[in-house]
Amino acid sequence: FSRLLKERIIFITGPVEDGMATLVCAQLLFLEAENPKKEINLYINSPGGVVTSGMAIYDTMQFIKPAVSTLCIGQAASMGSLLLTAGHKDMRFATPNARIMVHQPSGGFQGQASDIERHAQDIIKLKRRLNEVYVKHTGKSYEEIERTLDRDHFMTADEARDFGLIDKVISSREAAEATTASA
Repeated sequence: FSRLLKERIIFITGPVEDGMATLVCAQLLFLEAENPKKEINLYINSPGGVVTSGMAIYDTMQFIKPAVSTLCIGQAASMGSLLLTAGHKDMRFATPNARIMVHQPSGGFQGQASDIERHAQDIIKLKRRLNEVYVKHTGKSYEEIERTLDRDHFMTADEARDFGLIDKVISSREAAEATTASA
């Protein structure tokens, strides 16, 4: 992966969790320090994972100066789909056979009733925040995002493009380079 990092390519593969999120954030910050004007390419093949880990990556993507291009190869589900759509406008891609899935956050809690109630309130706040992020990056209304994310919603690459999660379905590197060169 060090050769890929030299080419400004970062991979998010497998579940999103604290260890990998720390590494991805560090790689983003390193590449910004190397050249704050040159784009970074984030390849995603992830079933999703821990929301706070994903939001650390999201916040870092938004924080740094370089434009971050995102490309879904395989799947971008749950938090993976949020990271996919968080790429720089006109630089969010998926390959033709990619699958994208969006849904509301989930969690399981046990304990005293008052603790469960607090956790429920917290997950509702989290749901609102995630919906706001999708609204920002897709251009859809809050109500449409809330409706779509109510249950697991699987999309083809074309459907994800039509929904606003990505900008283009690409089948070759040349297509991606032509798009980013004009962006």
